[in-house]
Amino acid sequence: MSSRTTSARTGHDRASLYDEITGKIIAELEAGRVPWVQPWGTAAAKAPLAMPRNAATGRQYSGINVLILWGAVIEHGFPAQSWLTFRQALSLGGNVRKGEHGTTVVYADRFVPDDEKRRVRETGEEAAAIPFLKRFTVFNAAQCENLPAEIAAVAPPPLPGLIEPRVEALILATGVDFRIGGARAFYAPGPDFVMVPPPQAYFEPINWHRTALHELGHASGHPSRLGRDLSGAFGSKKYAFEELVAEMNAAFCCASLGIVPTVRHADYIGSWLDVLREDNRGVVRAASQASKAADWILGFLPADDALLQGEPSTDRRAA
Repeated sequence: MSSRTTSARTGHDRASLYDEITGKIIAELEAGRVPWVQPWGTAAAKAPLAMPRNAATGRQYSGINVLILWGAVIEHGFPAQSWLTFRQALSLGGNVRKGEHGTTVVYADRFVPDDEKRRVRETGEEAAAIPFLKRFTVFNAAQCENLPAEIAAVAPPPLPGLIEPRVEALILATGVDFRIGGARAFYAPGPDFVMVPPPQAYFEPINWHRTALHELGHASGHPSRLGRDLSGAFGSKKYAFEELVAEMNAAFCCASLGIVPTVRHADYIGSWLDVLREDNRGVVRAASQASKAADWILGFLPADDALLQGEPSTDRRAA
């Protein structure tokens, strides 16, 4: 089979996968549900709020895989955020129970076809890599049996208080000019500062953390940090995309820190739907950027923070 045929098939498979993922997210939004803000702690959610992890490697999933696995936890009522492949279950001395159906997640990377490698050798030019998405199947720990008891271990709840001490220390450690006051929350890209009303301004102060992390997510896109495009005017597609990134980032950060907000921001659902209907890769790109933002923010936590120990995520390059 020629590399051209392989490339065409790979492109078709990738487009099909983007369509499949985006279709699921659009269906959730049209139903008034925000899939990256799950009803943790309600009757619908038996699992604790946390980022999904691979039970065998300890690696934390990122990007679109977070949304896929959170959705599976809610849909099936799984009691844990731990996942592993069929072979990994066997390697841990356990097994997937007969009749269980897995959840499809993705891995993104790039490769250089043989024809391209030959061309580069002959011309000395830079190689053009082709992006690809690979599907693989994982199972929740609750779908397995005979696994070690610690696989389903859960993190303790956060300490009480108006501002969670770790979040306060984290904000300070980022070095972002973070101001508490005023009547509205926003990030000002030009002067590069965040403004968030005080926790007591919120009906439930726990929700302050989600807002703070949302605005800090915007600040992560400054040219001196992750360098995202923050030029979108209010109401534009660029603006809606950046809001999507900041919202997912806040959800990822809250999950990593064990913070359970009660608000369900739906202000931008209409504009998000416009973005996703226009670009079937929009939600995948936004989730990838949100993971990078969350990684940047959470990277300022102390190295001995027990809740966030682990290796890099398995799908960092999803785009």
